[in-house]
Amino acid sequence: MESFQVEYDHVDAVHLLSIKLTRFLSQKAFLSSKLVCLCIGTDRSTGDSLGPLVGTFLSEADESAIIIYGTLSNPVHAMNLDQIINNIKHAHPSSYILVVDACLGKYKDIGLIKVGNGPLSPGKGLKKNLPEVGDFYIKGIVDMMGTNGMYILQSTRLHLVYSMAKVISSGILKAVDQLKSSKE
Repeated sequence: MESFQVEYDHVDAVHLLSIKLTRFLSQKAFLSSKLVCLCIGTDRSTGDSLGPLVGTFLSEADESAIIIYGTLSNPVHAMNLDQIINNIKHAHPSSYILVVDACLGKYKDIGLIKVGNGPLSPGKGLKKNLPEVGDFYIKGIVDMMGTNGMYILQSTRLHLVYSMAKVISSGILKAVDQLKSSKE
């Protein structure tokens, strides 16, 4: 799957995101196993809450084809990421892992949702040395890169992060639903 990006406020953002995810999942024979959504971040930082918000929205949808790690009540972050990755490998060895995380970028890119093939390196923008994880990823650019990334993430607008999380979770759910419908 080639990389893809869409503005979170694009009128067709959910639809466009679901099309890309559907294509990727159908190439990976998703229907023979479950999708693990690893939603990385923390509820202690507005900008870094994108992943846990997506995980929470997904868990509220009660979609049985998705296994969710990382919600507002049980976040996956730098301190427990290694353990969660080990848990996933043990409990779901043949599942495909979609990683969702927030990131910082250029000012002009704030609000972009990027989808890509391959693993994601969480915490890279903050110079954290965390393990790469996932088969493909969705990352949302929630604010601009600066000299103090932690401060920037603390002061990121919640409305932007919340809105991006709604689009991402809706896109994931729509893709999974389309794949389930096509199999019936």
